[in-house]
Parts: sequence; C-alpha cells; structure tokens
Amino acid sequence: MESWPPGGSGPAEAGPRLRGLRGADLAASASLLSGAGAGAEAGCSAPAVAAVLPAGGSGERMGVPTPKQFCPILERPLISYTLQALERVSWIKDIVVAVTGENMEAMKCIIQRYQHKGISLVESGVTRHRSIFNGLKALAEDQPNCRLSKPEVVIIHDAVRPFVEEDVLLKVVTAAKEHGAAGAIRPLVSTVISPSVDGCLDHSLERARHRASEMPQAFLFDVIYEAYQQCSDYDLEFGTECLHLALKYCHIKAKLIEGSPDLWKVTYKRDLYAAESIIKERISQQICVVMDAKEDEEHVGHRLEEMLKNELNHVKVTSGRDLQQIILEQCYNFVCVNVMTSDFEETQKLLNMLEESNLSILYPVVVISVQFLDYESVPFGQKMENLMQIREFAKEVKKTNILLYGLLVYYPQDEQKLQESLRQGATIIAALIKERNSGLIGQLLVA
Repeated sequence: MESWPPGGSGPAEAGPRLRGLRGADLAASASLLSGAGAGAEAGCSAPAVAAVLPAGGSGERMGVPTPKQFCPILERPLISYTLQALERVSWIKDIVVAVTGENMEAMKCIIQRYQHKGISLVESGVTRHRSIFNGLKALAEDQPNCRLSKPEVVIIHDAVRPFVEEDVLLKVVTAAKEHGAAGAIRPLVSTVISPSVDGCLDHSLERARHRASEMPQAFLFDVIYEAYQQCSDYDLEFGTECLHLALKYCHIKAKLIEGSPDLWKVTYKRDLYAAESIIKERISQQICVVMDAKEDEEHVGHRLEEMLKNELNHVKVTSGRDLQQIILEQCYNFVCVNVMTSDFEETQKLLNMLEESNLSILYPVVVISVQFLDYESVPFGQKMENLMQIREFAKEVKKTNILLYGLLVYYPQDEQKLQESLRQGATIIAALIKERNSGLIGQLLVA
C-alpha cells in the first residue's frame, strides 16, 4: 500500500464549492466531525472517518478502451474530480483507492499531477466487493504493515460519481454512527420488471414503493469489516450491494437517506459529455474584469464591463482590483481589457500571476484579452502585427492549462454601432468561457 500524506503545497483549495446545503445545522455537524466544535472541546470525541473508493473496473459499458474512471474530462481524469470532492471535506481523514496493478502507476501520476493529498493506494480485486474488501483491510489495524488508523466510520463511494456534496456525506456518516449503516437512495426513474425464463413478463414492481440504491454509503467500520470477513465467495463474486452485506451478515438495517440528483454515476460515453457540461457550467459562474486604467477614469472598457453585467445576469461579474483575493476565491475566468496600450503588457501581468498561483492545476482557466482598435490614431497594419503576438502567448500558457483568446473591438464609432459591438463582444466572451474550446486559443475574434 502506498500513501500520500495530507498537507503540502498546492492550490489554495480543491476547487470551487459546488452546490449543496450550507445551513447552520450542517456547519455545526461538520465542525463536530472535524473535532473543532464545542462538543469536541467539552470532551465529546468526533468519529474518525475514512473513505474507500473501488476503482478497478474496466468500464465495459463505456465502450472505450480506457477504464471510465481514467477517462478525461477537460483533459483531467474523472477519478481526480471524485477525489477532489472527498478531499475538500475536512473531516475525512484518509481516502483509500483500490486500483488494478496495471493502473497503479497511472494513479500515482494522477495524485502527483493534481496534488491530491491523504490518498492511499491498494491493489483492487477481480470484483467490486473484493476491491472494497482490500480497501477495508488497508484501514484495519489487524493487518500486517498497516500504516493507517482504523476509523470509527467508513464511507464507501464510487470513483465515477464526481458530484457528491458534503451535505449528503455528512448525512450518511451521521446516520451510520447511529444505525450502524446508511446509504443514499433516489426515486426509480423506470419501472423494474422481472422476465420469465421464456422472455415474457413475469411481474413488475410498484415503482412508488421502491428506490434506487446510490452512493455514498457509510458504515461503522467494525460492522462492514465483519460483514466482509464473513462474506461468502458467491457474494464476493457476484454481489454489488454493501448495505445488503451489513444486513445479511451483521443483521444491521441501514438507514436510507434521500440523495440529490447529482449522485448519478458516469456509466456510458454520453455521461462523460454530461459531466463535462456540468463542470463547465459550475466554473463559469464568475468573471473577473481586469483593466489597465483607474476605476474613476472614463473609457470604453468600463462600458464593456457594464454590458457583461447586463447581458450575463446569471453570472457574477467582478472588477479585478484585488486580483490575489479573487484568485484565492477560485475564479476561473478573466477578461483583460487593454485600452491605454496596444500591446499585451496588462495581459502578460495577469498571465504571470495566474501561473504563479497554480489556479489552473484542477480546471482550465480562461483569459480573454480585449483590445480596442483605434484605427484613427494607430495604423491598422501596425496594430494587427502587434496583436498577432497572442498566438505565441497562447501556445506557451496552454502548457499550464490556461486558455488565452483575443477579442478585438473597433473604436471609436458612433454610439449605436459601439453599443452593438459591445453587446456582440459580451456574447463572444460568454461563449468562450462556457465552451472552453482549446481549438480557438490564440485566435483574434472581432466584435
């Protein structure tokens, strides 16, 4: 077993906080689990929590040669997003990933490249249950060479469910501590039927009375470890439901927790496109506008910023007066407006800051360099020659996962034409940020 300790250098956080419950109850419970709450101070011990991710599947249903957990989304393996979702939960102390021997080196590279912390690797088994059992053994103190502490509660999750939120993790862990086992469920989408041996309908289940079992699930460690130790070879070979093992071998009735729609599993190739669309949407909710002029100065760049606010009313548009803070807050979209100069000096400063911040390790960062073409004062040919430098800049920063685009706005022009150019510019900016198309980097688009 190999492990990577928590801590170390890396991004300020593991990425943007995604949708989830953020009430006082959640904050208080999470504080208790992390050992920082008033209960902990009063001597009420918080449960130690670990997670096991079986990641040894071949992804046959995906229909691609790469196992689905290693399929890229925005050029980053799917499993990295799932690890990120678990890492951001401060009270999960250890994460054990079970991968095949042939994918062990690939998994180590993913951990290093994306700076995941607190991850331990074990070799997976030939089935899902055997992989989970191997992960549990890594946490059991009765095993030789065990370097991890046995948790009180263990979460079992799928490597290909990247959108799990802290609130559902907290709910299943809290319920497992009380009931011994707990799992997320969702309403059935389709009616379940049972065919006869001759391929005809035998009977169907009443959809309203049944639920789909989802992940995550959580267990008192001693309960699920005992269940796996007693588990028959048949169940280890053909079983898929961990909650059933706790019931069958330890007589523990799991508490069922209603989960959110985000708990779906990436199974088919089309799911990769759906997951990519969700991730793009979530990292496109904030745009930072950086200008090479003071805020109180009158120039057309401020009008572009106002146009962005008006046209993109579902997106938070902020001024880049405190760039360091905005970068720390995980903004992944920047519009650099160049009015005072005809070169990329301001854009270059921004690119240098972004490269130093490591912001683009987890997600591609979009930078759109906006130039206003004053053809009355600068010869068109000279201006375009300067602007074509963007191609070389874009090639260079693409190596660090920064996507650089150019936008040219003609200026000055009459009020009506200027308004139309600014509106078209806002539309182009929105499309570039939403799509994050690497094929367009270094291109100079005209509004």
